[in-house]
Amino acid sequence: MIGEKGKLLYNVYRALTYGLSPFLYLHLRFRTLQGIEHPVRWPERLGRPSTSRPPGHLIWFHTASLGEGMAAIPVIKRCIEERPDCTILMTSTTASAFEIITNQLPTGVIYQFAPLDIPAAMDAFLGYWKPNAVMLMECELWPNLILGAARNGIALALLNARMSAKSFSRWSRPVLLPLISLMLSKFSLIVPLSTMQGIRFQLLQAPPYVINFSGDLKYTVEEFDISKRGVQSIEELKVQLAHRRVWMVSSIHRGEEKVQELQKEGLSVALRSRDEKLVSGTSIYVVDTLGELRHFYTLTPIAVIGGSFLPGLTGHNISEAAAAGCAVLTGHHVGHFSDMVLKMQRSNPLSVLQVSAEELEEALSELFSNSEILEARCLAAKQAFQALSSGIVANVWNQLNFNVLRQALC
Repeated sequence: MIGEKGKLLYNVYRALTYGLSPFLYLHLRFRTLQGIEHPVRWPERLGRPSTSRPPGHLIWFHTASLGEGMAAIPVIKRCIEERPDCTILMTSTTASAFEIITNQLPTGVIYQFAPLDIPAAMDAFLGYWKPNAVMLMECELWPNLILGAARNGIALALLNARMSAKSFSRWSRPVLLPLISLMLSKFSLIVPLSTMQGIRFQLLQAPPYVINFSGDLKYTVEEFDISKRGVQSIEELKVQLAHRRVWMVSSIHRGEEKVQELQKEGLSVALRSRDEKLVSGTSIYVVDTLGELRHFYTLTPIAVIGGSFLPGLTGHNISEAAAAGCAVLTGHHVGHFSDMVLKMQRSNPLSVLQVSAEELEEALSELFSNSEILEARCLAAKQAFQALSSGIVANVWNQLNFNVLRQALC
């Protein structure tokens, strides 16, 4: 009964997205004019390829944004090692992800912008690329993609699977539950990033036998390659900061800081995007660029992870700072990263310190005034990262190979 309702709801969704296609096309063109979409490759969002498909097996990895894309790359590299006979196709949806990811992908991986989830675009994309298997990252649950792939006999996997409390509540409603249940029934493998996420997928009626745990791929994100000029700039900053008390706040959101207000208060602020240099009176150096975060973590003993100090925010990846050996501080509003925080604290209680915005100044003062505590927190963060990151890519590959690729590539 639920299956029939799910099919009915999908038919309604497909009809709606078909009817809205002209308006979505206009919206896409508007975004292109605004500089949000790629100025040349925007037709890829309509399922129009910009390169040819090589013969043979093809595995499609789909991500939404930069963070998910970088988490997928270690798995892509393992796939290439284990199955060199397969072509890897990777897609993402944002121009910012394109700018970074294309420089990090192994040679031979094809990159395209992901098609909109409208019938014409998705059908054209699947019909041209004909993937043997689709690997979706995190929360990319699109009906036309998933059910279109299933209709064409394409195997599906959901890696680092997660669903926010808000999305779970929405999909749990009686009117939408049959549709998500139908979509999840098409997966051969779902790898949740935590036990809580696994429970949510089971409550949405994902088949229990397809849910397997392998660890959080965000622990496996590798360092970005940056230009020689960028490397030289960071080395220069390391020298300039050597005799200063330095702490770093990353991934901040609106409301957590305002550069103009800092300048009005008499603080000297330098912007990296303008190539402004540190001078003796510089108090704040703003890194308003992409792809350099992990390199900057090596310049500071203390990392405060933003996006976590105000209600409604959902945190950011703390493992990158921990990997660099920083003392890690974050707020209490961390969303699905709460599992990462909890696991690191269980591994070593000193690895992550959660504080409120009001407690942050006192916590920083304590770290700067007590070198033993600072050193202990830096060491604890690195040790927790090393313990939790070990073997994740191998575990994910084994699950993929056993549950998806053995059948899809035969």
